[in-house]
Amino acid sequence: MKKFLFLAASVCAMSYIQPVFAEDKAAPVTPINVEHYTFDKAHTQILFFVDHLGFSKSQGEFLDFDGFFNFDLEHPEKSNVDVSINVSGLDMDDDKWNTHMKSADLFDIEKFPTMTFKSTAIEVTGKKTANITGDFTLLGVTKPVVLAVTHNKSDKHAFSGGKYVSGFSATTTIKRSEFGMQYGLPMVGDDVEIRIEVEGLRSEAEAAPESE
Repeated sequence: MKKFLFLAASVCAMSYIQPVFAEDKAAPVTPINVEHYTFDKAHTQILFFVDHLGFSKSQGEFLDFDGFFNFDLEHPEKSNVDVSINVSGLDMDDDKWNTHMKSADLFDIEKFPTMTFKSTAIEVTGKKTANITGDFTLLGVTKPVVLAVTHNKSDKHAFSGGKYVSGFSATTTIKRSEFGMQYGLPMVGDDVEIRIEVEGLRSEAEAAPESE
């Protein structure tokens, strides 16, 4: 009888203790300090370089773009980026060249007016460096692209009324043929070197919107 009472008491005790531990496991973790940024377009450049018949690396720039990034300084792997580029804003510093680049031979802006990049994963590679993998869409084709990114600085801007800014440099290389851009190959280069210089303005709320 004593053994039975002891066993019953033990079961009751366990039934009380287990929910307490289960509740502890389900307790929410401390929220990460994610900050929301929009692009300072005057100080953000999206550049590309392509071999031109072996003579030089021709350079172009996209001047019309929009998007945001969410940045966690303490946990960069929790950050994310979303960019949309209006291809009609392409500038090659020459009107005739601009017209051809936007034609069906190359960017075909009538059918594909925008390019996009949406991050899917971030791998921290150093104290101020990371690889950002994302889905890049060009000419209606979406493929993963990895940006090698350096965090340059996050601080109050000395000449903008104390606005808080985060700055980054990023590079990658893609093959345009993989996105269906075949014009000029192989005389004009297939490899496209992309260089991005970013300054982002932190939102006053200093918090990121919820991701879908």
